[in-house]
Amino acid sequence: MGVGFWRPGSGTWASAISAAVWWAGAHYLVPLRYQWIGATLFVCVILIIGIPAAGIVARESEQEDPSYVVIDEVAGQLIALLGVPLRWQSVILSFILFRVFDILKPPPLRRLEKIEGGAGIVLDDVGAGLYALAIVQALVYWRVLG
Repeated sequence: MGVGFWRPGSGTWASAISAAVWWAGAHYLVPLRYQWIGATLFVCVILIIGIPAAGIVARESEQEDPSYVVIDEVAGQLIALLGVPLRWQSVILSFILFRVFDILKPPPLRRLEKIEGGAGIVLDDVGAGLYALAIVQALVYWRVLG
């Protein structure tokens, strides 16, 4: 949708828009009892479409990970938001944690990035989303965030 060309920080823009759309959808479109199912299915669809699409764009642009491909940030951010409480604090914390993990790429995310094609472009962000999800869910479990 053109977000990949926004400057500065196209990945951050894509993550922020993904978080905002997720929050709005969770509040206004999907009944509470079906939200985790809807969110999980949506992430799966994004991965099924995004991995091959990212690979095609990378191959045709002759770049390993074009900065204007942001479907990986969309997928990772949505993973980071799976099952979090519908409070702005939770959404913002998920956003911040995802961006930190996506930028720093702690082990083994850097290795995932080296996989060829669309899988390498997307899987490191999936991992960053899982790291963020684990921390947010732990904070919810320990009632630090709720």
